[in-house]
Amino acid sequence: MNIYETNVWDKLKTASKPIVLYGMGNGADKILDIFAQKGIACAGVFASDDFVRGQSFRGMPVRRYSEMRALYEDFIIVVAFATSRPEVLARIFELAQVHTVLAPDVPVAGITRFSREFYELHCEKFEQVYNLLIDAPSKACYERIINFKIGGDIHLLKPFFEKEKVYRDLLHLQGERIVDLGAYDGDTVREFMAADEQYQSIIALEPDTKNYKKLARNCKGLRDVETFHLGAWDKEATARFGAEASRNSAVGVKGEEVRLTSVDALVTEPITLLKMDIEGSEAKAIAGAKQTLQAYLPKLYICAYHRSEDLFALPLQIHEICPAYRFFFCHHPYIPAWESNFYGVASSQAT
Repeated sequence: MNIYETNVWDKLKTASKPIVLYGMGNGADKILDIFAQKGIACAGVFASDDFVRGQSFRGMPVRRYSEMRALYEDFIIVVAFATSRPEVLARIFELAQVHTVLAPDVPVAGITRFSREFYELHCEKFEQVYNLLIDAPSKACYERIINFKIGGDIHLLKPFFEKEKVYRDLLHLQGERIVDLGAYDGDTVREFMAADEQYQSIIALEPDTKNYKKLARNCKGLRDVETFHLGAWDKEATARFGAEASRNSAVGVKGEEVRLTSVDALVTEPITLLKMDIEGSEAKAIAGAKQTLQAYLPKLYICAYHRSEDLFALPLQIHEICPAYRFFFCHHPYIPAWESNFYGVASSQAT
């Protein structure tokens, strides 16, 4: 692999232009905390015009982009939020035609930040995963995402790969029996139904109470769709769950108590597709799916962006359980590198 990027924090530390944040909220808080640790100065904060109402963030007035342009001739923009909305993505890339735009990688779960040093520490494992990738586009995407996570250059996120193409051209969905771990409000259930009109069954798990209520409501009356208010784990258990009624709800030390189950305990008949988007608990869920993977070799949809180590640890864990698996790797429309996923198929299924 060609890993060439400089750490994004080093780029910012040595920058000669003012650095401004685009966005507010949890992501911006994390980035400003790292700025403080590394001695990086923030010259201001701006937001989309519709969100500017005279407020302040971390003691700085929140300005419109036009107001920021009036203050500085040029500046570096640090994107401090996550988005998949087409109009927002278009706006960010429009700004990148005028300014340097960086999107630092801040992990959704765990405390380890991706860096050049992190890559070099685990480079042999990254190479092992690279060699498990099925095709040239997957290898090119994997290389680009690693460089993005190191350097934050948003141009490395393109080209985006549309999810519909995964279902049609890579996984070849047809008459599937699906288990959806982290079903949120049913968005991926709807995706699966649209991509595979002949699906046989869908089992959807969601641990967050508010999300589960939406999931159950949205799936009510759908053909052969069962929903369960459960989290995915490596065994039957209970745990505290940081309920945020969002995609970022996760098992933790605070929150409501929820029931957890393993895929092996849940599945009573063969399945053909297993999806995991469970906010950093994927490794536990994979361990709890060992028998299912070995017995049924389901196609896999595994999110790889919650923890920094997910980019190598998850596919290697699956391959150790069942060496027949090989992987596609795709990044879908999102800034930063959320929705970077492994799609696994047993070697006999690979095309």
